[in-house]
Parts: sequence; C-alpha cells; structure tokens
Amino acid sequence: MSKNSALSEIQNQIMWNRLIAIVEEQAQTLIRTAFSTSAREAGDLSAGVFDTQGRMLAQAVTGTPGHVNAMAASVGFFLDKYPANTMSPGDVYVTNDPWLGTGHLHDFTMVTPTFYQGRVVGLFASTTHVVDVGGIGFGADGRQVYDEGLYLPILPLAKAGKMDEAILEIVRANVREPIQVEGDLYSLTACNEIGCRRLVEMMDEFDLDNLDELGQYMVEHSHQAMLDEIAKLPKGTYHNSMRVDGYDKPLDLVAALTIADDGIYVDFAGSTGVSNKGINVPITYTQAYASFGVRCLVGPTVPNNAGSLAAVKVTAPEGTILNAPHPCAVAARHITGQMLPDVVMGCLHQAVADKAPAEGTSCLWNPALMGGHGLVPDEDFGDATPFAVGLFHTGGAGARPHKDGLSATAFPSGVRNTPVEINESIAPIVVWKKEYRTDSGGAGEFRGGTGQVMEIASSENAPFAIAATFDRVHHAPRGREGGLDGFTGKVELTSGAVLNNKGTQSIPRGDRLHLEMPGGGGYGDPFQRDPGQVAIDVRDGMVSAQAALDLYGVVLDDSGAVDVGATESLRTGK
Repeated sequence: MSKNSALSEIQNQIMWNRLIAIVEEQAQTLIRTAFSTSAREAGDLSAGVFDTQGRMLAQAVTGTPGHVNAMAASVGFFLDKYPANTMSPGDVYVTNDPWLGTGHLHDFTMVTPTFYQGRVVGLFASTTHVVDVGGIGFGADGRQVYDEGLYLPILPLAKAGKMDEAILEIVRANVREPIQVEGDLYSLTACNEIGCRRLVEMMDEFDLDNLDELGQYMVEHSHQAMLDEIAKLPKGTYHNSMRVDGYDKPLDLVAALTIADDGIYVDFAGSTGVSNKGINVPITYTQAYASFGVRCLVGPTVPNNAGSLAAVKVTAPEGTILNAPHPCAVAARHITGQMLPDVVMGCLHQAVADKAPAEGTSCLWNPALMGGHGLVPDEDFGDATPFAVGLFHTGGAGARPHKDGLSATAFPSGVRNTPVEINESIAPIVVWKKEYRTDSGGAGEFRGGTGQVMEIASSENAPFAIAATFDRVHHAPRGREGGLDGFTGKVELTSGAVLNNKGTQSIPRGDRLHLEMPGGGGYGDPFQRDPGQVAIDVRDGMVSAQAALDLYGVVLDDSGAVDVGATESLRTGK
C-alpha cells in the first residue's frame, strides 16, 4: 500500500467513526427531547444515516435491532415514493405503515434529507415507539390492522421547514395521549435535524462534496468483513424450531439456516400460518431480528450497515406468521419476532460450538395499562383519571457458554426497564412490588438469568385494564448443553384469578395485577457449577437453598457456607 493510499485509508476510518458519532448524537437528542417513556426511559428507538440510494451507512449504538434493521429497509420505500431529487431543504417525511416502516402502527419513522451546496447528499432516519395510536390500544386483540389505530402512509410532515398542521391535528384527534404523541413527532424531527447539521459540519471539515466515495468504502469493507467471518464457518444447512404460546394456540417457528460462500441464508418455511390476532410479523421485522441473531454470533464486531446486512438474507413464505401480508393485525408483532434470534442461534449452535446462549424470555413483558370510559371490560370506571401507559419490563436472558444469563434484562431488544417512579408520576398506578423471582433462572454450570415479580394497582382504587402481550407462559425458555429450562411466566390477580397471557382484561377495583416473568435457560451441567457461586446465588436470593440442594447438589450449612464434604459426596455419589 502506498503512503497516499495508507493515509486515505486512515482518513476514511476517521470519517466513518465521525458518522457513527453523529448518529449517536442523533439518538441521544431523541432521548433527551422525547415525551414518551418508551423513548426517554426505555430507549425503544433507532437512528441512522443513509446515502441517496437508501443504503444505511451507520447506525447509532443506542436503539433496538428491530427498529434499526427494519428502518434500514424502510428508507428505500420512502425514496420509492419521494425520490431524493424531488426533495427540498426543510422537508421531513413520516410513516407508521407497518410494512413500510418497522412493523406496527406504534412506531413512527421519520426521514429528513441533508442538503449541502444545494444538493441532497444524504438522509437521516429515526424511529420511536409512541405511547398510543388510538384504536383498541397497544395489544394483540385486533383482527386487522385497521382495528389497531391511526395509519399514516409515507407523506410529508414538513415542507420547506413548515410542519403540516393538518396532519398533526389528525394525529391529536386520534390518540389518547395527544401531547405525548405530538411531542415525540417533534422529537423525531429534531434529532434528524441535529444529524443534518453535524453532517454538513463534517463535510466542511473534510472538504467533501458528497458521501458517495465514503459510503461505498463503508459498505464494501463491511460486506467483505462479514464474508471473511462466514468463510470460517462449516458450510451446510442447519435446522431448528421453537414452539411458543401464540394467542389461543401454540405457534411453531421453523428455520433452515444455510452457510454458503456468498453469505448466510435463513428460511422460515414451515412456520405456522398467519394468526387472526395481532401477533403477526411483517417481513421487514422478521428480517431485522433474524439477521440480528446471526450477527450476535457471526461478525459481531463488524459495523452494522447496508454492507454487513447484505451478507445475511432472510426469507419467509408469504402467509406465514413471519411474513404476514396487509391487512393482518400486527400490533404485538414484537412478541413473535423477538423470538427469532433464539431460533437462529439454535441453528448456528449446531455449526459452531460454545457460542450460542441458551434460550431466554426473549419477548418483552410490557404491561400496557389503560383506564377510561369503555376501556375496562365489565367494570364501571366512574370518574377516575383516564390514562394509557406502557411499562417496559422483561424476564431473564439465557445463560451464555461461559457466563450466567443477565437477569431482568431485555434480550434481544436491548430496551431498558422503565423506572417505577416515572410510570407512577405519569399515570394513576402504584407498583407495590418489583423484585427478582427466586429459582426462575434455569440451573446449569452457568445459570439462566432471573426473571422478576411485579404487583401493580390503581392509585385511585379504580378498576383498570391490561392489554396483555406476554409469551413463555406455556412454553419455557430451553436450556442448552445439559442446562435446565427457565421458569415459565404467570399472569394473575393477587386475589388468585389467573389471567390470559394475551388479550385485554380487567383488574377489578381493590385488586392488583401480579406478574411473574420467565427466567432464562441454563447452560451446561448444573453439578459442574462452582459451589461457592451457588452459595452466593442463595445469599442474593437468586436460588433457594432447596434448589441448591436438589438441582446443583450443593449442601449449605446453617451460616450459608458450602459444606464441602457433603457437597462432594452428593455430587459424586460416594
């Protein structure tokens, strides 16, 4: 390599890093200005920069794989309708179309062109989950997407810097929380604007006329880096399937993963057909999470952009639950779609040992709570305060080949638990309990992540409703390599009534919602776990003394210390 080419390589890497810094500032701007807790507290969002062909060049570190990877495809749909050469400075485009955006109506995607020296040089896109879009609320009860709320096609939200008041008025008139939703639309606009400003500053600094050469460098290098990683894997086709709860009957998610010279191919043929309820998944969301599952194990250090994503090709037959066509109901598409990394990693585990974790809760356990006239089935709501709020929470992640699973941590989405105090400050609810769920993590040499227990009530002693969208209640997260399954979840009232894990249901006046979230599967033989670590688990409340004895073969004395002799005898049978 010549001196000039070496300097060019260094400069390209510096500019690449600058683009990543720009989109991270873009994402942080969205978090700082967002009105809804889903963005501000949970980080349920994405941000990225694209070239004028619609190729994603860089994504923010902050954000979810479902939003990022689906948004990577959605910008192309924007350009199909509004080509870059028809855009003007100050234009902003928006949609929440599930099939052209990120999978359901609660996600708004915003695209803003960046102009430099009078020409479009790139586009910034961002997505966030808003608290409400009207309709039946955030749940799985819809039978068609038309039940599920306000549906905006791809259209201009702003022209030449002026927001379209008619669109904003339509939004305000159709949602239960107009201030929060409109505020989030302005936040999406603001974060894209920050990206545009920083890109112009970067182009001035590096004396760039366009992003064409840099973009091509980023895409080509990322694609080749992925192919180099794939070349290390044994070629062949590997199969895996997973049964999950579904709405009223189980679903089978079936995958065939092929490792070839030119990439990895994932095909979900054989998966269950579409549902009559809102747990269907548009293909872009399927592609987003399946490709993320591959990237967790193959080329995880390769930057995520159009080049690296192109090395993983995901298909599912139309009419299956993983390629649900319009107008299928899709509001709770995340419940099904977020299972796909576990399915894909189950395939890769057959090809590459000691990389894939055990299965985890995977799907979010987000209680969507509502109160108001007509929202609480068979209950008189009276004059209590109307509200709609989403609480972001989850169970445990699966154990890893050499580490315990993460407790009460959202994998694969990566969103954060929303603080109790924040939810209580914006809605008339009280969270009476939030604690780890003892023994819920599957036993293994490496223990599955622990779930959590929550109890929630009305602060006004009023009835309220939950739109339940929970899974892993009937089918547990499976352990791996001798590890035991994690616990299944529970959805109940403190009075003892058992609720369905999906569907809108009432919490009567004076009662409380009681949730016990699943734990992740364990990895490896439990009798190989370090007895000292088991003692720590018991001390911390993650494992009971009885489970330590029965599942791990560890005997503890009255002080909680390991009885070495008794443990050795129990484990060896001597």
